[in-house]
Amino acid sequence: MQYKTTVLVILLVCAAIAFAGCTGTTPTGPAGTSPADTAKAETYAGSPAAEAGLITSPTDVVPENNAVTVTVQEKVYDGTIPVVFNGGTGQNLVKSIEVTLYTSDGQVKTASLGIKKDDTVDLKGTRQTDRVVVHVSEMNGQTYKVADVLVPYREH
Repeated sequence: MQYKTTVLVILLVCAAIAFAGCTGTTPTGPAGTSPADTAKAETYAGSPAAEAGLITSPTDVVPENNAVTVTVQEKVYDGTIPVVFNGGTGQNLVKSIEVTLYTSDGQVKTASLGIKKDDTVDLKGTRQTDRVVVHVSEMNGQTYKVADVLVPYREH
């Protein structure tokens, strides 16, 4: 009897996992609008378009021999977000690093980060939660998203 119960529980857990990945929906814009029209619309803090910029997505898997790390540090008291290039096994292959800041008030700011180890760029964020996305372009033409994080304003 115990064996049947264990097998039943395992099957139910597997079914739940399988169905959880299959229930996502594709976001659509208002009727009669294209994605280009939506991108042109002004965004305001608290609007759905501003909040959409604060939704993170998975990063890319970088081959081990091309791997580099970029650290998005905690916000400073004035909302500044330091982003540091830490290097890695693929640092000699890096052509450029682009850092994009999506602020909670709907602004999008882009900055270049140096390609030498410990190079830093400071982004002027808000005193709310902001999103930072880091793309690394390599000499071979590949571009990888190596970081996509939400950076809350520290309360202490």
